[in-house]
Amino acid sequence: MAIGAVLFDLDGTLVQTREASWQLFEETNRRFELGIDTRERFFELFQTNFFRALAGRCSDRDRLARAKEHFLAALRTRYDPPLVPGMADVVRALAERLTLAVVSTNTIETIRRILTSAGLAQCFAHVFAGDVEPDKSVSMRRFLADAGYRMGRRCTPAYDEEGASAFVPGDEVVLITDTVGDIAEAAAAGVRAIAVAWGMHSESELLEAGAERVALWPQELRAWILPDAATCSPNGCSCATKTAANATSDANALVLAASRVRRDRRHHATLHARAPAHPAAGAVPVDAQLLAILERLRRPVANSTAHLEKGRTH
Repeated sequence: MAIGAVLFDLDGTLVQTREASWQLFEETNRRFELGIDTRERFFELFQTNFFRALAGRCSDRDRLARAKEHFLAALRTRYDPPLVPGMADVVRALAERLTLAVVSTNTIETIRRILTSAGLAQCFAHVFAGDVEPDKSVSMRRFLADAGYRMGRRCTPAYDEEGASAFVPGDEVVLITDTVGDIAEAAAAGVRAIAVAWGMHSESELLEAGAERVALWPQELRAWILPDAATCSPNGCSCATKTAANATSDANALVLAASRVRRDRRHHATLHARAPAHPAAGAVPVDAQLLAILERLRRPVANSTAHLEKGRTH
């Protein structure tokens, strides 16, 4: 059956998160004495919904609320992991044909900052964030129930009003994730799940949890989701073309800027080479060509003056 929409987890799927998220959570763990003292224990929280698992480790509701807010605040202000190499290309390719959304336990502010920095924010039609709805299965059900979410984007601010990238009832919705917990939540919402091997959990754990496949490389996702697709959509490679055009424009701008710098440096060096060693205070710099003309004019005048002085002595 055709796939009409792809939901992406953020952390560990689109961005590299194992070290970045643990470093921030470790501070929260120490401050609130949660007892989650190793990376492995932290990763275990993602075997189910992260927030429910965290609540199971802390019976003090007030301390739990303060710990959660402390961690989310750190994510909003200091979490800046790199994109998984190759995922930007996959996102742009899928955005040509399908409706894309992000479903994450991270904050809406963090998601926007990361995707904007990567140049991918407008490839996603919708974002479901953890500080708005912590339960991913609820977000996925909302996505399925509201026909308004079917409209896609082609990596531009406007939604695709022609509907070329909108999925229709009967099309499949797929979640791409790196955690066992997300696979369970996808199943609860009636959404298929494909996993990636570079995130929180291993390939064997993900397959055992019910993932249809586990990608070792980002481009596998593109091959599996669009197996019979041409390189571009019938309307052309708008996302890829726009990205290439921007890159070319940026490169040309850099070349022009570098040329201006080199030209200005040569001009500046020429002026200094011809200028007096100690110019008078307030002196105005003189163009090198003007100096050369004045030098040529001065020589005949000097010669004539010398000749007149010689004549007076005789």
